[in-house]
Amino acid sequence: MTTSRADQVSHTARAQSFNVVAAQYADHRPTYPPALFDAIEELTGRPLAGSRVADVGAGTGVATARLLERGAHVVAVEPGAGMAAEFRRRLPGTPVVRGDGNALPLAAHSADLITYAQSWHWTDPARSVPETLRVLRPGGALALWWNTSALDVPWIAEASARAGRHFGRDFSREQDDLDAATADPSGRLDFARHTVRWSRRVPIDTHLANLGSHSLFLVQSPDRTAAYLTEERRHVLDVFPDGVVEETYDVVLLLASAPPAA
Repeated sequence: MTTSRADQVSHTARAQSFNVVAAQYADHRPTYPPALFDAIEELTGRPLAGSRVADVGAGTGVATARLLERGAHVVAVEPGAGMAAEFRRRLPGTPVVRGDGNALPLAAHSADLITYAQSWHWTDPARSVPETLRVLRPGGALALWWNTSALDVPWIAEASARAGRHFGRDFSREQDDLDAATADPSGRLDFARHTVRWSRRVPIDTHLANLGSHSLFLVQSPDRTAAYLTEERRHVLDVFPDGVVEETYDVVLLLASAPPAA
């Protein structure tokens, strides 16, 4: 399928939109559960402790912080100036370099693990896959993951349907596309797929601020976004009248190993 010029512009605008809301992103986006990192260790057959990890598209450091807690030695790669500045403010002792997955600013065979939390879809796999294989040590691994909405939870399915009507998109189909064929159309990487369910309880203001930090809202007019979130508040309070929202997520993990040394 060809990509139109308008689609390319929209994709670029969405990718860059996070820089103006970096603090909101860091404060309200969900983190990732310990079970995700347990799964990464199980699938790679090695502990994160002591591993050399490149966290690409690191944003404000949500995933980087969890990797550091597991004892990994992390260098972050982030293209956006605003996000990188917020990263440095929150994780001042962790190196972060400007760059993206299509041209990694890292030496060959320098990483045991490359991670992309919520960010692989901003890359061009025709470029990011070869870059991954260049930077990984032989036998190293690439881990991609996304927090996705648990659409079997009725209130979440209804909220997703409302968002789909608003944006003219089928979000359930987009979640189904988080697979090996989409991640690497060339088929050079052999991905294993794993799903981890988890949940968090947050005030409704946090829930709505999390929604508003997504790129599809950020490229709309402020008035249109505000109107949507005001209406969404009413729907969510029908389900959680005490104003404490239980968000349920399925983390979709795709993990592939680089070829071993010849």
